[in-house]
Amino acid sequence: MRDKFYKSVGCTILLLFTIISCSKKETDWMVYKSYEPKGDETIISRTEYHKKLHGFWLGQCIANWTGLVTEMDKIGNVGDIKTGEFYTRDDWGNSDQPSIWSDGVPSILSPTIDFVFENSLGVWGADDDTDIEYIYQHLIFEHKSAILTGEQIREGWLTHIRAEEENYLWVSNQTAYDLMLDGLVPPATGNPKNNPDFEMIDAQLTTEIFGLFAPYNPDFALEMSSLPIQNTARHEAQEIAEFYVIMYSLAANVDPNGSIADQIKSNATIARNHLSDDGYPAAMYDFIKQKYDLGFTWEQARDSLYQRYQVEQLDGYEFTSRGMYCNGCFAAGINFGASLVSLFYGDGDLLETIKIGTLAGWDSDNPTATWGGMLGFILGNEGVEKEFDRTFSSVFHIHRTRQGFENNGFDNFNDMALKGVLITDLVVQNHLNGGIDLENNLWYIP
Repeated sequence: MRDKFYKSVGCTILLLFTIISCSKKETDWMVYKSYEPKGDETIISRTEYHKKLHGFWLGQCIANWTGLVTEMDKIGNVGDIKTGEFYTRDDWGNSDQPSIWSDGVPSILSPTIDFVFENSLGVWGADDDTDIEYIYQHLIFEHKSAILTGEQIREGWLTHIRAEEENYLWVSNQTAYDLMLDGLVPPATGNPKNNPDFEMIDAQLTTEIFGLFAPYNPDFALEMSSLPIQNTARHEAQEIAEFYVIMYSLAANVDPNGSIADQIKSNATIARNHLSDDGYPAAMYDFIKQKYDLGFTWEQARDSLYQRYQVEQLDGYEFTSRGMYCNGCFAAGINFGASLVSLFYGDGDLLETIKIGTLAGWDSDNPTATWGGMLGFILGNEGVEKEFDRTFSSVFHIHRTRQGFENNGFDNFNDMALKGVLITDLVVQNHLNGGIDLENNLWYIP
């Protein structure tokens, strides 16, 4: 079985490399038009971008599975569930504590709070922080269209997501799926009139990848991701998902040989300008950024986040008063606040960002997957392995959580990244008015 799988993967890699290196004007993927550089474009190596997309999938999986160790271990002491004091940096490497739904049993992934890896012979399992992005990439590739329709999204979800439990959907994503089963089509599935869960476990963890398909162009990245985001989110939750898409699009301009921290903070300032000044996401951003600038520790910033928003319910963040299960511990807002703690205090360091995200609390696999994926993209797959001083498997099993894909759901980060390159070809040429030099493997982006 494994030999058959690797033979199949090898054929796929050869086919895609043939497409990418082809110097003809037309391929099976798209018609490549001639382009005369004007001299003022941004030039990107498609070869290097492939490595970056590989690094995105690898970094996201490492961070996702590491964050799962502490998922819902610590959510504070307001509401119906009490979890004691939050984790601190001293808890890294020590015993994992039970989550709110594990009946007193620590994580089966690791007895200690530590990185979770697949070695060079292992298989990365899909999770809800990676599998919907996988579906969206597949749908764009399948339809050869950068802008998906509501019907295409609905058909893709119904085809590749199991109707029966465990289907690895929760809250808004599950409600949107149920609405699709009832015949609704996005964006109606994310409309608060139909989906009362629109601000919890939504597009914030399923749409970041659209930013990678539109390098240097957050405006078009937002256009691409608009319907997928509104499939499950609205209002502040939608803004949060858009913040992540912008950060991913701007990640293309981060030079890994320079100060990653400074460049990320500059990009974050741009993304912050997209947030409405009168909404709680902007207030959360400004609050955490202030704590960081004033020299607070990340633990102090996290504790202040909890006090301000879950205890005092300031800036319009009123989840506690709703009497929700676990005090809305998986809401877009508190996850966003926790993600900002790990983003700023991680200072562009992949390992430190994942550690802080894992220890910060609440739905800890969510922020870690988001920033682990972005930093993995910036570093590229070789850079990620250098950071950890080890080699990793590139085999990915989408059928752990989803269904209906070739090779019994086994894929490879290399192939997944190559699809991403081809999708970016489509975007650069047909939507960004750029050009593609297949002979030298370059993009020209105005």
